[in-house]
Amino acid sequence: MLDYLIVGAGLAGISFAETALQNNKTIMVMDNHSQNSSVVAAGLYNPVILKRFSQVSKAQEQLILANEFYDAIEKKISIKIDYKIPILRKFFSVEEQNNWFAASDKPNLAPFLSLDLISRKYQGISSPFGYGEVLQTGYVDTATLLEEYKKYLTSKNQYREHSFDYDSLEINEDFIQYKDIQARHIIFAEGFGMHSNPYFRDLPLDGTKGELLIIKAPKLDLDVILNTSVFILPLGNHLFKVGATYNWEDKTSVPTEEGKAELLERINEILDCDFEIISHFAGVRPTVKDRQPLVGTHPDYERIHLLNGLGTRGVMLGPAMAKALFDKIEKGIPLGKEINIERFTKKN
Repeated sequence: MLDYLIVGAGLAGISFAETALQNNKTIMVMDNHSQNSSVVAAGLYNPVILKRFSQVSKAQEQLILANEFYDAIEKKISIKIDYKIPILRKFFSVEEQNNWFAASDKPNLAPFLSLDLISRKYQGISSPFGYGEVLQTGYVDTATLLEEYKKYLTSKNQYREHSFDYDSLEINEDFIQYKDIQARHIIFAEGFGMHSNPYFRDLPLDGTKGELLIIKAPKLDLDVILNTSVFILPLGNHLFKVGATYNWEDKTSVPTEEGKAELLERINEILDCDFEIISHFAGVRPTVKDRQPLVGTHPDYERIHLLNGLGTRGVMLGPAMAKALFDKIEKGIPLGKEINIERFTKKN
């Protein structure tokens, strides 16, 4: 009998799979490629919400866990996925500079906002007011992570490409049975696909569509991540990932002309050089209206669990939320009330 059957191989599913393996548990991961938000994600980790100059909740704790987590995967399967490079916020006025310094005086933001104004000139960008540097930042190459990790699991006979059939799930007191698999627990980590899951589809997973572009800009000299109204992330060979849009109505993964036009308008506000579009992606982020993840155990079935709602910060949240759920199941450590699905399922 396995310890865990994990349904979904995006950031949430792989975070739980690796957490379980690090704790010497046996697993099987199933995925049908129906959701692609993790593949098209920017993969940025940034402890500060720059639009409002507020700290991400428990950011330092999450960053420490994430750094250890991705470092362990890099060593385990011999890949490079974690790129620690600065995120710079471009200033458009003296007032924005002043807001930055006011924010950096706050004790919770001081570890993450540099007091040194960056005045470096980057070819292809006009920046008379300079930049502010966010510390402890970078990005994870999520597409490579997911592709290579699934290859690793496949080599260990721990992964199947499979469309999960909920009607075939049998729930027993001490285990679950799914076709030929017996496991102590099942973890659903399906992202926006949760809406098809009869055990959890009543939870308020909203979903926010995001679109990104890959552009080629030979005259853009940028070796940091630029974050303004969009982010610009250097990929090498004059290629840059640019995003992202936020659409709360469209729940498809189809790129749109409207999304492209919005991104192009913002790019043209920032860049002073020519560029061409190489590719255009879209995905639906698993977001929740209260901006907190959905983690926990089904109110009626103690063997069925959920890891979802990582939203726009999956790279930072994934390892921490996977650990929290694992510790809850294996050690009885209570989940934080802010992430526990009981905030929606608790019966009066």
